[in-house]
Amino acid sequence: MRRREREVTDENAIRDILEKAKIIHVGLCDGEWPYVVPMNYGYVFEEGRLIFYLHGAVDGYKYEVIRRNPRTFFSLECDVVPFEGRMACQYGTAYASVLGRGFSVIVEDVEEKKKALSVLMKTQTGKDFVFDDRLVSIVNVIRLSVAEFSAKQRPFPGEAESGT
Repeated sequence: MRRREREVTDENAIRDILEKAKIIHVGLCDGEWPYVVPMNYGYVFEEGRLIFYLHGAVDGYKYEVIRRNPRTFFSLECDVVPFEGRMACQYGTAYASVLGRGFSVIVEDVEEKKKALSVLMKTQTGKDFVFDDRLVSIVNVIRLSVAEFSAKQRPFPGEAESGT
């Protein structure tokens, strides 16, 4: 990270970004071409270890790509606010973001799928949901185990930049 003063290292501040952002951009490796898809997500963040859960239809191109190559990059952002300046170089955007890389797998275990879907719904809605075998049989769930990540925040001009 080039701008170390914008780095976010505090686990609670990172968790705040993960809660606010609702869309994750998932980058997959499809031979010579990257494949990026925006998705809803749920996450588990414990003791510095981050796991995302994603879901979708039973069939789809992203699952084919993951089966061929599980390497995955991701990014998500929140608090995106453009700002103006007196000169062109003073224009910009305030934001908070998390990005990183890891490995994706399609979850086959029914109990893990139930847990993953509950985590996803809690992240997206703040509410608790319970899933039965029938419901999990009609969706695929992806577990993205994060190997490394970083978080960054650029405050609105006039707000102090902190490394929290």
